[in-house]
Amino acid sequence: MRLQRMASTGRNCLASAGLCVLISGLNLSASLAEPSHAIAMQGEPKLSAAFDHFPYAEPSAPKGGRMVYGVFGDFDNLNPVSVRGALTTARGIFGDQEFGNLVYEPLMQRSMDEAFTLYPLIARTVETDDERSFVEFQLDPAAQFSDGRPIRPEDVIATADLLKVQGSVRPQYSNWLSKVARIERVEPNGVRFTFNDKADRELPLLLAGLPVLPADAFDATTITQTTTKPPIGSGPYLVERVEPGQRIVYRRNPDYWAKDLPTKRGMDNHDQIIVEYYRDQNAQFEAFKKGLSSVYLYQQPNPRHWRTAYNFPAVTEGKVVKDTFANGRPANLNAFFFNGRRPVFAEPEVRRALGMVFDFEWANANLFYDTYTRMSGYFDNSELSSIGRPADTLERDILAPYAAKIDPAILDGSFRQPVADGTGADRKVLREAFDLLQSQGFKLDGTRMVAPNGSPLAFEILVQSTDQQRIALAWSRTLSRIGVAATVRQVDDAQYQKRKQSFDYDVLISAFSGTLSPGAEQINRWGSSAENRPGSFNYAGVADPGVDALIERMVAARSRDDFVSAVRAYDRLLISGFYVVPLYYVPEQWMARWSNVHHPEVTPLTGYYLPAFWISDEKS
Repeated sequence: MRLQRMASTGRNCLASAGLCVLISGLNLSASLAEPSHAIAMQGEPKLSAAFDHFPYAEPSAPKGGRMVYGVFGDFDNLNPVSVRGALTTARGIFGDQEFGNLVYEPLMQRSMDEAFTLYPLIARTVETDDERSFVEFQLDPAAQFSDGRPIRPEDVIATADLLKVQGSVRPQYSNWLSKVARIERVEPNGVRFTFNDKADRELPLLLAGLPVLPADAFDATTITQTTTKPPIGSGPYLVERVEPGQRIVYRRNPDYWAKDLPTKRGMDNHDQIIVEYYRDQNAQFEAFKKGLSSVYLYQQPNPRHWRTAYNFPAVTEGKVVKDTFANGRPANLNAFFFNGRRPVFAEPEVRRALGMVFDFEWANANLFYDTYTRMSGYFDNSELSSIGRPADTLERDILAPYAAKIDPAILDGSFRQPVADGTGADRKVLREAFDLLQSQGFKLDGTRMVAPNGSPLAFEILVQSTDQQRIALAWSRTLSRIGVAATVRQVDDAQYQKRKQSFDYDVLISAFSGTLSPGAEQINRWGSSAENRPGSFNYAGVADPGVDALIERMVAARSRDDFVSAVRAYDRLLISGFYVVPLYYVPEQWMARWSNVHHPEVTPLTGYYLPAFWISDEKS
């Protein structure tokens, strides 16, 4: 009988008998793995192996022209992984959510039209088992760096080894790689990561997002340092000129190896990309008005600016266009965070009462041109939100151990944040909040609300900007109407960051980015293990075994339906804790552009995607 080695399956097969036995030391699930063109966090990839291009790209888009981005900020570094920069890494080098990966590239390309799915780029195939105990990437033989050298498995391994360095490289990389037991080259042209018992089902996708650096580009010392030397990457652009703090100029690489891949068809259309840096946002906008930049992007919504700033001639002449883009990504959680480590905020019903009196309707009308939508949960504006949706059978099963914590209105989807009359003194809402505090033992002592022990109900709201201060003062004024003394303290950025990282505050305003694939990163936001870890994002001081269990449930979900139910259950449990006072969001993206800037008709699930834009003199 003939013994046949089955490639990439971990099996020895007796071909004539059709009998397979496991190689010693490999598990059964690993043996059933097969290479695939793509990998999804749950379920199957949306696009087949035969797909021609992403649906949000225009394959016939013309190449050429110059795109100029104006950005607010500064930079002093072209190292994509160092965190030692006095300022920050230049936009577009790697991992830029708006500009894409212009110079360095990951192993696989994330689809902007799916929650969390990756398709071929440097890696032509990906393989993992049902338990996701390993991941193997076979590299595209055509993949090469900008100097013409092929990208080898050794480059991937060398990059991974360097990214394990703690402290001076971006911590997510060392965190991901701490869950890898072994990295090895596998034939014919691949790399296999075998995981330890700390890994979760998200890890193969996270590792697919690692940058790939030439093996000799950095060493253990230089990987942690800043540099302004033009790098050798594998991306569609070369660094043409660097003026730290002012601009960086990229030139499209005519020999870019991946330009005909389905994941790149219709992308990277500009011959030149210039990123101009401005220290002042007014100067940034004035430059756009003069045509010195091609688009004006809103990193944060600014209703006043959006409504009032576009009265210059280029707009009335049709040379500047205002665009809005719908998207299905959860709105960023923008909120007041109660510090639950403080005794005054120990009880959920107290936090609920205090949050009730924030008069969103007044703030929206008087400060924001009635532009915002009120946020009630943690995943608003997406299919993951529980708001407006009754809990399904699976959600109710998941939440059964925590049923006593969950208001029926939260369970049936009818819960909303209170709607006030917009006067800043809605008697009905104030009475409900007052009664709720009384039910917790608080009472009025003259004009002050006091706790059962006689201490006044008072706290400080920490802010770092004038805009935050305006919102905090509005809430403070309303709180004073029920005898709660909330002072507002604005501090400089350095002090704000120090106090935030050490949890030295009563209440602060902060935000979390929304994601269609919440997973292990939620531990650092709401997990018990992050409660007292300095520098964590668990600003509210949450330490709830139920929250921990639901995060584990989300990460372990295998089908998209199970995942969505787990996230909605998680949403309901977090809402029930009243850890924050949710503020507001704009349910669309804003952009202004000169009319020679064009974009595809299809907007992906996550919103506009700048690498698919192009320059043309044709009218919009």
